[in-house]
Amino acid sequence: MKANILVVDDEPEIADLVSVYLRGEGFQVFPCGTGTEALQVVRNEKIDLAVLDVMLPDISGMTLCAEIRRTCQFPILMLTAKTADTDKITGLTVGADDYMTKPFSPLELVARVKAQLRRYTSYNNGEKEGEDVLNVSGLTINKTTHQCWLYDEPMSLTPIEFDILWFLCANRGRVISAEELFETVWGEKYLDRNNTVMVHIRRLREKLGETSDRKFIKTVWGVGYKVE
Repeated sequence: MKANILVVDDEPEIADLVSVYLRGEGFQVFPCGTGTEALQVVRNEKIDLAVLDVMLPDISGMTLCAEIRRTCQFPILMLTAKTADTDKITGLTVGADDYMTKPFSPLELVARVKAQLRRYTSYNNGEKEGEDVLNVSGLTINKTTHQCWLYDEPMSLTPIEFDILWFLCANRGRVISAEELFETVWGEKYLDRNNTVMVHIRRLREKLGETSDRKFIKTVWGVGYKVE
C-alpha cells in the first residue's frame, strides 16, 4: 500500500504540480493551502510524510512543523524560497528531515520523498540505521555492502571514491583537510602539491550531478572539504 502524503502550500500551482507527480507514483495526496487545514488533516488521517511550504497565510511552516512534531514522527520535507543557511538550520531544528529551495525539480522532490519514506519504514520495521549506513541529503551509503544510492538511484563508485564519500559523510558538518582525507583513505603520508584528492573530488561531484546551486561536497577555500 502506497503512503499518504500531506502537501501544504498556499500557491495552488505548486501544490497541484507536486500532487500530480506524487500521485503519478501511486501516493495518496492530501493538499492543503493553510497550516490550520493541514493540522486538521494530520488529526483525521494517517499521514506518512509531509511536504511543507515555509510561507503560509495563517501560520509559518516552521510553526506548523514544530506543532506536527509534538505528536507525530513521520518525515517532514520543507519547501522555501529562502536560501539563507539560518532558515535551513531553523527548519531542521524544529524537526524537518530535509529541505528544498524553490524553484525545485519535481522529480528530485519525488526521489527525496521516496528516500525519506524508505528510511522511515526501515527504522520502524526494526532495521535501524547503524554505524554502517549513512543517510545524508538524499544520499544513502552502506559501508558493509559498499553500495551507494542518490535519490533512490544506485551510484557507480570506485572503491576510492566510495571511501572518500563515506569519510566526508561520516564527518558531516566538519571541514576535512586534503591532508587528512588523503592519509585516511590512501593510508599514506600526504605530500604538498598532491592533486590526487582534488581530482577524485571533482569526479565525485560529476557523479553526484552537482551544479552551482546544488552541492553535496562544499569546498572551504584554504581549509578543505565538507558535507553539510
